[in-house]
Amino acid sequence: MLKRLFTSNARIKLMTLFLTNPDEEYYIRELTRKLDEQINSIRRELDNLKRLGLLKTKSRNRKKYYVVNKDFIFYNELKSIITKSQSDQNNIVKTLSQFGNLEVVVLSGVFTDKESSIDLLIVGEINRDKLEHFLSQEMEGAEPVRFSVMTKDEYVYRRKCNDKFLHDIMEDNDNIIALNRVNG
Repeated sequence: MLKRLFTSNARIKLMTLFLTNPDEEYYIRELTRKLDEQINSIRRELDNLKRLGLLKTKSRNRKKYYVVNKDFIFYNELKSIITKSQSDQNNIVKTLSQFGNLEVVVLSGVFTDKESSIDLLIVGEINRDKLEHFLSQEMEGAEPVRFSVMTKDEYVYRRKCNDKFLHDIMEDNDNIIALNRVNG
């Protein structure tokens, strides 16, 4: 069952939305707009989550609404996982924001337990000395946190050029885009 729970980015977005808003009901088109995902992937993942028992449906005004099933056997555990992951991301972004003006923050590598060329991508103006001190003192682990910092202009330019480094980081579904204030 766990293999089927965490397989796609769309599913994680859906689970996060439903488990952080357990009393809300959503219909498919509303979810595609809210989560910025294709309708086919939303529909497929809603069906998967319904088959697992995490979601149930209600019909009203000729629309099918989805709502979280609070009686699902792992409801409390999943809600706890989602809440903890959200607070960790928010805490990291909040802390990093103290060191400068951030536009984009992507967590990878040590933050996702998946091999990556870097652990942290930061776009914006940031005090590198404070960042390095924070990463070496506060986030100490077996390996140092590898990071890359670039300006917003450099980031926008490299995205337009379809830079492989940025493309690989931004399009990897295992990476966590904790903050994104830049279009493109």
